[in-house]
Amino acid sequence: MKRLWTGVGAAVAVAAGTATWAIMSQPAKAPDAKSDDAPRTALKADALMQAGLLQVQYQDFDGAKATFKRVLELDPHNKLAWYNMGVVAEREGRRADALKAYDSALKADASFTSALFNKALLLKKSDPDRALELLQRAVSVNPKASTAYFQIGETMAIKGLDKKAQDAYQHAVDLDPSLRSQVPKPFKDSVETSSESTETSGR
Repeated sequence: MKRLWTGVGAAVAVAAGTATWAIMSQPAKAPDAKSDDAPRTALKADALMQAGLLQVQYQDFDGAKATFKRVLELDPHNKLAWYNMGVVAEREGRRADALKAYDSALKADASFTSALFNKALLLKKSDPDRALELLQRAVSVNPKASTAYFQIGETMAIKGLDKKAQDAYQHAVDLDPSLRSQVPKPFKDSVETSSESTETSGR
């Protein structure tokens, strides 16, 4: 199991080859309104966010949805609240709602890598071209996102672009050798870990 994105707490670890449901949390961004109540509102939004995460942890998804909605009432552009709404929707099998929530998170921050990644996974089979675009945006923001490269490999394989798929798998394994065990059999023999590459080249 591998956490994909760093710098933001993730309560759920993710595997490279499977869908990710990573609940994320960090202090809420202060609302844009310039008033004496803004700091208090930001603290309240952050407290609600933490409460929502606990509700998810205890699988109270209805409660979590209500709590994240309250965060959005305080801060309509809170990307983490929108992202977590998408995660809850995805866990409940509400794909369309998850996509809308991820879109709202990306409207707040077009470079929000976690939302880019989760949306790409939802679209990987139905719209691989769009999924690739999102994944490529994610790695442009975070060039060390090994699991995003792994998903690029999977999406290229779906499109029948085997050479590009192999290159993406290799890049993922170069960044994280533990991912080699998840590379599909047709590509695994051609993908080397960094240590194997060094031994083969003699460097």
